[in-house]
Amino acid sequence: MSAWKIFIRGLWEDVPLFRLVLGLCPALAVTTSLRNGLGMGLATMSVLLGSNFVVSLVRKAIPAKIRIPSFIVVIASFVTIVDLVMHGFTPDLHKALGIFIPLIVVNCLILGRAEAFASKNSLGRSLLDAAGMGLGFTLALCILGSVREILGSGTICGFVLTPESYRPVLLLILPPGGFIVYGLLIAWFNLLDSGRGGR
Repeated sequence: MSAWKIFIRGLWEDVPLFRLVLGLCPALAVTTSLRNGLGMGLATMSVLLGSNFVVSLVRKAIPAKIRIPSFIVVIASFVTIVDLVMHGFTPDLHKALGIFIPLIVVNCLILGRAEAFASKNSLGRSLLDAAGMGLGFTLALCILGSVREILGSGTICGFVLTPESYRPVLLLILPPGGFIVYGLLIAWFNLLDSGRGGR
């Protein structure tokens, strides 16, 4: 598989949120705004890049029996770094994302990419995979957060987009609204794909 194919796969063919249905917990919980979606996406992508880097480097040195626990230790180390950096430099965002930053440790996307790809491929290919999957996940969170913020509060990143007569659909910034928007986005994604002739 070419380098471009490895990278682009995470942006369309295997978009983690819409295709693989991985990372739903933070996606539905924190995407009440574009800012939160972008913050969570970038945090997840940072952990994904770091963990794929290390797992790919040490893949031949890790015995098969302790492979998964080893990956979790690596992932937890990068999550701790990201958590501390966000707490120090973006305290408001850190507070908004709350417990979902430490929960990146158990995000199936990151452990899945470490097990399925980084543990079996070279450093360069593993970083391309992490960048593509991380960017695809971040874009999906941004789309979900943008739709919920615009329709649910009439703003985007704090800027008012709607006329004064607009009545926000408050349901969309509540947890049930996350499921509704997510379901509609998956339906739209599948409709686009069926128009292209499927996968």
